[in-house]
Amino acid sequence: MDLFHPIDPVASGMLSVGDGHHVYWEVSGNPSGPVVVFVHGGPGAGTAPTYRRFFDPSFWRIVLFDQRGCGRSRPHASVEANTTAHLVEDMEALRRFLGVERWLLFGGSWGSTLALAYGETHPRNCTGFVLRGVFLFRPEEVDWFLFGMRNFFPEAWLRFMDFLPAAERADPLAAYMHRLNDPDPAVHLAAARVWCGYEEACARLLPPPTAQPETDGPGNLAMARIEAHYMVHAGFLDPDQLLRNLGRIRHLPCIIVQGRYDMVCPPVSADDLARSWPGCKLRLIADAGHSAMEMGTRSGLVEAVEEMKARIPG
Repeated sequence: MDLFHPIDPVASGMLSVGDGHHVYWEVSGNPSGPVVVFVHGGPGAGTAPTYRRFFDPSFWRIVLFDQRGCGRSRPHASVEANTTAHLVEDMEALRRFLGVERWLLFGGSWGSTLALAYGETHPRNCTGFVLRGVFLFRPEEVDWFLFGMRNFFPEAWLRFMDFLPAAERADPLAAYMHRLNDPDPAVHLAAARVWCGYEEACARLLPPPTAQPETDGPGNLAMARIEAHYMVHAGFLDPDQLLRNLGRIRHLPCIIVQGRYDMVCPPVSADDLARSWPGCKLRLIADAGHSAMEMGTRSGLVEAVEEMKARIPG
């Protein structure tokens, strides 16, 4: 199966969630259908119109939102009052604002982290989970991002490291954090471009043909700054929190669609999650990396959401 046809939102707006933050939201699809909420990655990546197309608009009421500091939410690229707990409660505020009783959570990469954190905090408000590129924010997963991807993408990793002075390469996360939060745009935008280029270069089974994938996209600063902010703070989660609290949602259906060659979020985390969740279905896509838009993963996600039609409560 491929993506559904393009659709436009039927409603959208900005929700004040406190601390000076305003979160962009939109609703599309069937106004009276079961609700699915798209939990985007990063943290800091934001949403895009294409993401509506994972869902059958004749069946689902589709909710997209941009997390604090990214996409169309304001203030842009802000890490003030920006933690996992804040994002969980922003989702809950949005659920209440939209009059949603329960919703299916669809999240990939950091979106899988946040979907699990939300579900374990508000299990009664969830009908199930469709997850991709599982990331549990364990120290070894952050270490893999900073150092381990070198084993498969040495040229991308060298560009990532060579941006820094030699004396700062032992702790690249601290070095990038310093630059990404520098008030000078010439400093923080350059660091954001290289950070995002590194992740983008490693995100697909078949890397982009260009030797330098770094771009000056408008979302680079939010993506890099917020992502580094969360990495420095271990995702604002206690050690093994998501696996330890899994009993709160283990009764709910879950389908994981995971690229076999995901180098950003290696499959071991999806496997650990699935083995701890009886009834969870783990589907490894043989010819895919990390990106949700690779053909096998894209089709697998659409099929998983279609299967959920029969598995969620009516």
